[in-house]
Amino acid sequence: MTQGKNGLTYADAGVDIDAGNELVDRIKPAAKSTDRPGVMAGLGGFGGLFDLKAAGFNDPVLVAATDGVGTKLRIAIDTGVVDTIGIDLVAMCVNDLVCQGAEPLFFLDYFATGKLQIEDAARIIEGIADGCKRSGCALIGGETAEMPGMYHGGDFDLAGFAVGAMERGTALPDGVGAGDVLLGLASDGVHSNGYSLVRKVVEAAGLDWDAPSPFGAGTVGQALLTPTRLYVRAALAAIRSGGVHGLAHITGGGLSENLPRILPDGLGCSVDLSTWELPPVFGWMAGVSGLEPDEMLKTFNCGIGMVLAVSPDQAEALTTCLTNAGETVYNIGQVTAGSGVTYSGDLG
Repeated sequence: MTQGKNGLTYADAGVDIDAGNELVDRIKPAAKSTDRPGVMAGLGGFGGLFDLKAAGFNDPVLVAATDGVGTKLRIAIDTGVVDTIGIDLVAMCVNDLVCQGAEPLFFLDYFATGKLQIEDAARIIEGIADGCKRSGCALIGGETAEMPGMYHGGDFDLAGFAVGAMERGTALPDGVGAGDVLLGLASDGVHSNGYSLVRKVVEAAGLDWDAPSPFGAGTVGQALLTPTRLYVRAALAAIRSGGVHGLAHITGGGLSENLPRILPDGLGCSVDLSTWELPPVFGWMAGVSGLEPDEMLKTFNCGIGMVLAVSPDQAEALTTCLTNAGETVYNIGQVTAGSGVTYSGDLG
């Protein structure tokens, strides 16, 4: 081999392969802690393996979902509070899966940044593993991309991919009809939608992320980073009890846009806004910004993170089932003839 000038390396271009390998070793225990029946291999391969038969399915239909956490990431980046943003990522995917009647089985994440900071990345991915454990979902793989020139400073991005399964013939929604009762499950705050508007409201209020929160404990940043609630275990328990005809995850579009997604043609629903109390964060935002109720209801969850359309004769039993599973449950209305969502009562 001829001797010449020292050549460039990948590290010279800003990509540290050794750091990536160190991160994989760091997160292996977190991923391992999410193992469930069906998992066939750990991290490190070119793909993740999962055995549906070992997971207990006879004639399964697969269901897939993908999502991110939007500009809520900006608050996590600016505050350095990154421990729970992974829970948001998982929740946004698995809460959608369960609305189809599917049990979440496994999860993969995509984490991209300009410069890999092992400690921060590990905290993020450990949060993802925590969300998976809470959902009975295995973290079987993912991708960490270090891309200098694409992301600057401490910026990063996240995407999640979840796969679930259900037995053939059990897909939801199914059987939603006029007279069905709407059971609303309380949210844990803003969850992961509407944060471009949230950030505008905080700016209009003249607050920094480290200012004391006017609507909850801790700082503004900490309060707004409360993670999205995971409804999977409670929702699956309700589905298995019988009488659940449909579920709507209340994400972008709020109640106004998400409830119609589970309604057949010719049906609408009526919602009584006085049946639950508006969480303080939403009342504060409305007061600061002058947001009208209609805008609130089509932007935010307004305190209801999941809605179940259930058979009237099983509404009481399902309320007990969901309450026993740790949810706060409200009877917020019913399915009606017509179309769209009709509101009564006052929001607040």
